[in-house]
Order: sequence, then structure tokens, then C-alpha cells
Amino acid sequence: MKTNVLVIIVSLFTLFSCEFRKSVNKDLATGLTTKGDGLSCDNVYLSDGTEKISRNSFTYGEKFYVNFENAEGFEIIGDHAFPGIRLCVLNPAGDTVLKYDDLYADNTDGLNISPLLLKTYLTVANPIHSNRKYTLLINIWDKKGKGTFSANMDFDVIPNRQIEIESNHVAYEEIYLYAQERDITVTDNRIKYNENIYMIFEGLGGFAEEEGKVSIGLGMKISDADGNLILNENDLLGDAGMESSDLKSQLAPSFVLTGSGIKNPVTCDIIIWDKKSDSRIKALAKLNVE
Repeated sequence: MKTNVLVIIVSLFTLFSCEFRKSVNKDLATGLTTKGDGLSCDNVYLSDGTEKISRNSFTYGEKFYVNFENAEGFEIIGDHAFPGIRLCVLNPAGDTVLKYDDLYADNTDGLNISPLLLKTYLTVANPIHSNRKYTLLINIWDKKGKGTFSANMDFDVIPNRQIEIESNHVAYEEIYLYAQERDITVTDNRIKYNENIYMIFEGLGGFAEEEGKVSIGLGMKISDADGNLILNENDLLGDAGMESSDLKSQLAPSFVLTGSGIKNPVTCDIIIWDKKSDSRIKALAKLNVE
């Protein structure tokens, strides 16, 4: 009788052990859903790199991280785990917009971090576009075993609402600020002294064309909070024409604010107009210089 009891206990323990790392969880704030089969994580969450994020709407150009805390269940070889991470972004039709087959492909020596923190990030920029919805898929697998862990989340992308746009017969895909030295899209309208700031216009259309060229003007005006003019350029392009295809690809006027003590906020006002029609577009941003 004791032997039979022992067999039953061992059998139950084996059954529960096999199911221990199977899980399904959903974050109600972000919609981030995770599923583990052989692999588990204590906590899966979004962050901006430092602080947690509890939303699934992102400004165009914003970068966010998906963090997998205390990932367990990997076959350990010489104190090292060998994870793979696949990232994919789909549009509502199910078409693949962006795909990375293995973000840890170069990590051939494995990881010996304990507790094991895995993370990946996504920058919501071209080929991702604003005013659209997407689905993020992340798959983690054990390169030395059979365990898997997946995460998925629907998200939407919005344009930078702090850039005011006025358009007359001009279409565009994206308008955003870019800080060259930091290699980031500026989504909070905070910039630094002595850095190249670009106001980038992508997908511009609606200008009069002649033999594949357009004749446009580009004005830039920058002033501080007291109304003092810092920069006032009536037409940075002059009489030079531009290939229509180049304009549609990207137009990126830039500026650098030097010195110190500029009274915030600084207003950057850029206007692009067609010299052969009434088509024009204006972008205005109030910036805090730090």
C-alpha cells in the first residue's frame, strides 16, 4: 500500500511539474498578452527605458521597450542560457510591416545574467506610420531546449500633437522633429543647446510640377518667449528648383541654438509654399531648450 501511495504522489508531482511553466496573462492597461510554454517570466511590462508605461498609444518616432523579468526555464549550459527573440509588426490586414528574425543572433556565447532580464525595443517610425493601428508580436525560444514564450499587443501610432500643422492643398505623411547628435525623434519638444534639430517633412505632395520639378519656398522663423527674433529666414531655397521625387521623399530644414539663457518656450515656425500656386503648409512647434 505504501508503494502504491508513493507512485501516485510521484506521478502527480511529475504532472504538475510539466504544467508549471505554462501560463497565459494579459495586462489590462496595455493589452499586452503573454503565453509561456516551458519558459516563464515573473513580470512582463512596457517601459521608456527607465519608467514603466501603462498605455498602448505612441507618438510617431517614440521608442518603447518590452521587458521580460526573471526569465526561467532555459536549458543551462555552463551557467549560460541561450535565448532567441523574434519581433514582428503586422498591419490590420495581417501583412508584415517589420520583422527581425532573431535580435539575439549575435549573442552566440549565451547569457549568464541572474536573474535573467530579456528585453527588446521598438521605434514607431518608418515603415510604421502615424494614424494607423498595428500588432506587435514577440516570440522567445530556447536555442538549446524546447521552451517558448510569446507576447503580443495591439497598438496605435499618433502624430506629435505638439507640432501644429496648417495645410492648404498640401498632403504629407509625417512631420516630426529629429535631434541629430542624440539620434532620436523629439516627441516631448525638449531640445538641447548646440545640437542640430531637424523639422522633417515626409511624403509632401500637392505642388505644381513642371518636367518632374517643383518650385517652392522655405521660410523659417524662430523666436523666444518674449518675442525676440533668434532666426528669420524668408526663403532658404531661393530660386533653386527641386525634383518632385526628392521633395516627396524628405525635406529637412535644420537649425542650431547656441549660447544659453534663451527664454522658453522657443517658437519654431516653418512654412513651405508653392511659387506657382497657392499650395502651402506651415508647421509650428514650441520648444523648451535645456
